[in-house]
Amino acid sequence: MRGFSKAIITGNLTRDPELRTTPSGASVCSFSVAINRVYRDANGEQKEDVSFIDCSAWGKLGEMINQYAKRGSGVLVSGRLDQRSWEDKNTGQKRSRVEIVVEDFNFTGNSNRDGGNSSYQGNSSSSAEPVASGAEDIPDDIPEGEIDLSEVPF
Repeated sequence: MRGFSKAIITGNLTRDPELRTTPSGASVCSFSVAINRVYRDANGEQKEDVSFIDCSAWGKLGEMINQYAKRGSGVLVSGRLDQRSWEDKNTGQKRSRVEIVVEDFNFTGNSNRDGGNSSYQGNSSSSAEPVASGAEDIPDDIPEGEIDLSEVPF
């Protein structure tokens, strides 16, 4: 059986993206996203937890992220999970890390330079292209009131 790996996160960049070039000439952009979670503990007190997720984007997508994203930028990232393993040169200890290999990237809020929402899609084998936000496809003549579920086609 084949496995399936998909991760979708939204948060803020913890630092400016870092663009590197591999010895074979491929571009890879590394960045980290902070994800805040608010919850109530057993005593009903509100708590906040932060997770830091490492991400990497290859090719043109990585170059675009490096060009337009900055520390604090609000982003929505989707991609596949990838685990890398290596041996620490100093201690000889085996280490591993799970990261998201970015396939789709969206700015959220007003954190990008043009003040709107921008979307980019891509993968390691194709160039990134702008993706329409879809807002212009929403009709203006939607009737107000409740939705009749019997009219939903599924």
